[in-house]
Amino acid sequence: MNTKGKVFKYPDNVDTDVIIPARYLNTPNANELALHCMEDIDVNFVKEVKKGDVMVAGWNFGCGSSREHAPLVIKTCGTGCVIAKSFARIFYRNAINIGLPILECEQAADEIQAGNEVSVDFDSGVIVNHTNGKSYQAQPFPPFIQKIIKAGGLLASLKEEDKNE
Repeated sequence: MNTKGKVFKYPDNVDTDVIIPARYLNTPNANELALHCMEDIDVNFVKEVKKGDVMVAGWNFGCGSSREHAPLVIKTCGTGCVIAKSFARIFYRNAINIGLPILECEQAADEIQAGNEVSVDFDSGVIVNHTNGKSYQAQPFPPFIQKIIKAGGLLASLKEEDKNE
């Protein structure tokens, strides 16, 4: 599984209220929520993001409340992956649960810039910055988590298992 796209870059400590402001959480529709993804930090994000694009951030991405809405809106916008120096623990787990690929790689997060073109191989953890030709090695998820992400999330993965039994 892979993604390739343009980079949107964010700083340390981007919290879930910045990813999806709480004022919009009165709708259960993920597509409506996604229209407001990152608007308090990057008003142009939802206008510019294309399927496969990549978010790159600093330390503690997704800190704050434990709502699953944050990784859900990132995924629903078409973002192919989030690369950060580190993720808040609950965001990390929520991302896996909804099938949003995430990778921790400090060097990539430091060196990749907004607007760069990158590709990510989730099976190997290799990140390639096509703008400057550099490659980075992130720790790939173990096969059982890769299976959850490839299925589109934990529930989809469990449904797949039920079909195969």
